[in-house]
Amino acid sequence: MVTFEEAYDIILGAAFLAGTHRIGHLDSSGRILAEDIISDMAMPPFDKAAVDGYACRKQDLDKDLKVIEILPAGKFPEQHIRQGECSRIMTGAMVPQGADVVIMVEDTVVTNDGHVRFTSAKTNVNICYQAEDLREGDIVLKRGTFIRPQEIAVMASVGCISPLVYQSPGVGIISTGDELVEPGQKPGLSQIRNSNASQIAAQLAGMGVTAHYLGIARDDKDSTFSLISRAFLDDDVVILSGGVSMGEYDYVPEVLNEMAFEIKFKSIAIQPGRPTLFGVRGKKLLFGLPGNPVSSFVIFEILVKPLLYKIMGYDFRPVSLKLPMGTDYSRSKSKRKTILPVRINDEGFVMPVDYHGSAHIHAYAYADGIITMNIGETIIKKGDIVSVRPV
Repeated sequence: MVTFEEAYDIILGAAFLAGTHRIGHLDSSGRILAEDIISDMAMPPFDKAAVDGYACRKQDLDKDLKVIEILPAGKFPEQHIRQGECSRIMTGAMVPQGADVVIMVEDTVVTNDGHVRFTSAKTNVNICYQAEDLREGDIVLKRGTFIRPQEIAVMASVGCISPLVYQSPGVGIISTGDELVEPGQKPGLSQIRNSNASQIAAQLAGMGVTAHYLGIARDDKDSTFSLISRAFLDDDVVILSGGVSMGEYDYVPEVLNEMAFEIKFKSIAIQPGRPTLFGVRGKKLLFGLPGNPVSSFVIFEILVKPLLYKIMGYDFRPVSLKLPMGTDYSRSKSKRKTILPVRINDEGFVMPVDYHGSAHIHAYAYADGIITMNIGETIIKKGDIVSVRPV
């Protein structure tokens, strides 16, 4: 049995970097940049008005100003501002030459003869200056950036419509067990629905990775061998759920040995998720996750996800919220690291979710995140600050 920290290092040490390809920027959400994105122009590209108002000279603010032009956004100014003059200007429009301030329309009145009078004691400049955000040639996004809608907006603003991104690894999913039927079937006596495959596929989809589901391996060696072999024809990583414990019908370790996989570990000092297996054969990687759904969910989040992101070129660092515990929590055994589902109440306190063990996946439907109790830790007291990882 290895510690979680040892398992984490072993798994990430087996990562390889996926290839790259170009895709449309609108299709790149959830992917990882494989190149720096460079601005092809200054931002803003010209001095522009930050407010609706009048562009004029600061030294003329004590004068009634003649309006010589109206400037909506997108119109190039035709007139220069001279003494006693101003241009009516809209937010985002180019500031005309000669003007060094834009006074807000709320700070003005129009006189009977159509001139504009400044009525406030002071004003901001209200001009966004050319290149104050970016200069042409600046790096706007760095290689290794996780692409979200805001990064897509940045790429669009600098004309990058075909970014180079890391490819997603091929990931196969196999469930194991004679007791399993697919979700659309009614379980018979001694049967249960296969929820793990759907869960893992959804977790992969949340990372922008498409799952390749190969079905259920029955509790015999030939079925297990056949599905794993077929998975590795197309996939780089295979995720199994079930079949990795010490039961009489758990054939996965035997099959992997015959396929020349090096089994790095078969057990982790963690709860839930102890019977987790990790095998390596070159750049082919296999996770054997426990069959209990909470165990497979948690191990995916804390071990599988970091590996897949590293393959995709991303240094994954999950969000950690530092919040006070809302109640005491204790456990009697502390030989393993424990992962607990929690919710955050309206007062910002962390509360344990009613949780009955690694088969109780329904508890996670009410969880905002997970917290960790380390080996040797038996109690968390009310008011202690804990780290909540959203899930």
